[in-house]
Amino acid sequence: MEINQADTVWVLVSVALVMLMTPGLALFYGGMVREKNVLSTLMHSFFILALISVQWALWGYTLAFGPSQGGFIGGLDHLGLQGVGLEPSPTYGTTIPHALFMVFQMMFAVITPALISGAFAERKRFQAFIVFALLWATLVYAPVAHWVWAVDGWIFKLGALDFAGGTVVHITSGVSALVCALVLGKRLGYGAAPMPPHNVTMTVLGTALLWFGWFGFNAGSSLGANGLAVNAFVVTHLAAAMAMLTWLTVGWIRHRTPSVLGAAAGAVAGLVAITPAAGFVTPTSALLIGFLAGLVCYLAVEFVVRGRVDDALDVFGVHGVGGILGAIATGIFATKAVNPAGQDGLLAGNPGLLVNQLIAVVVVVAYAALITFVLLKIIDRVIGIRVSADEEAQGLDATQHGETAYTS
Repeated sequence: MEINQADTVWVLVSVALVMLMTPGLALFYGGMVREKNVLSTLMHSFFILALISVQWALWGYTLAFGPSQGGFIGGLDHLGLQGVGLEPSPTYGTTIPHALFMVFQMMFAVITPALISGAFAERKRFQAFIVFALLWATLVYAPVAHWVWAVDGWIFKLGALDFAGGTVVHITSGVSALVCALVLGKRLGYGAAPMPPHNVTMTVLGTALLWFGWFGFNAGSSLGANGLAVNAFVVTHLAAAMAMLTWLTVGWIRHRTPSVLGAAAGAVAGLVAITPAAGFVTPTSALLIGFLAGLVCYLAVEFVVRGRVDDALDVFGVHGVGGILGAIATGIFATKAVNPAGQDGLLAGNPGLLVNQLIAVVVVVAYAALITFVLLKIIDRVIGIRVSADEEAQGLDATQHGETAYTS
């Protein structure tokens, strides 16, 4: 095994692109909250970049990608990044340094708990957020990453496909976000008082950064500068574009105006849905997946979640529903004509892949929901997870961080 310089350069660039997604997410979420909570919302994502990077280096990576312990968790061989050097990994990314594969995966581990934060925006104690994020990354993200992506993980061996994180990143975070919203309860005045986004411009900028970074997220998951990366790049863009058009159009028909926020949410829904399929489907299939993502995620947010559950920034409707849709769509549209190392899906004559995708979805949904619920209950009992009514009314910027975003 020898290091390939082109592959190494592309994955290095992809690491930087995926890293940029977490600050992009901060802006995406930050623009949608009220002015008194913008700093606290930005801080959720910004702080996670540091916290989970250290967690991943110390023990997260080895739990996710260390030698498998029965297909359920990695061993401790890489604790503190022992044995993770500049030579190629014997198992993962065999043409790039092992340390590069590790840091690429680190950026996925970073953004996933940050995604959850949109559900509990404007009402969670920062101390509780830190403890929850650290435990969740260890007890939910790392095991699921091992199941799905480790070569001896039980879902990987089952034959379910997840090219770049539809199951590992979006289903786990989306379902956990729904549980967080249910456990924390609704914000004060939710449904009675208006809670408009304070800066839609910031959200559009965040969307642009997410879209830009997502090329590293998906195309970088080829782990090489090759045709598979090109396919993932193309289908990622097409799915996002189609989903944006679909969400915008459906919302325009319903509300008589073309919503800027709707366009942003639609683009992200398309990016989410194509993520598990990016290395396995054609551009035509990507357009269909984008259309379904824009339609289904819009309907989920508009008619199922909103008003019933205070998922403040629609994390479940976009990431949970979009991730589930993408995983199922992979089982339908995947073809070995795109990736000989993958599998044919239902439309290519293999219904077994769809069955395996459904099994993976059901198990990961149940596991993420259960562990998240237990963690929240324990943390609430020990230190409390929600700010007081007075603190919430004043705003989390002042009460949690002692600062304000704007001086006038």
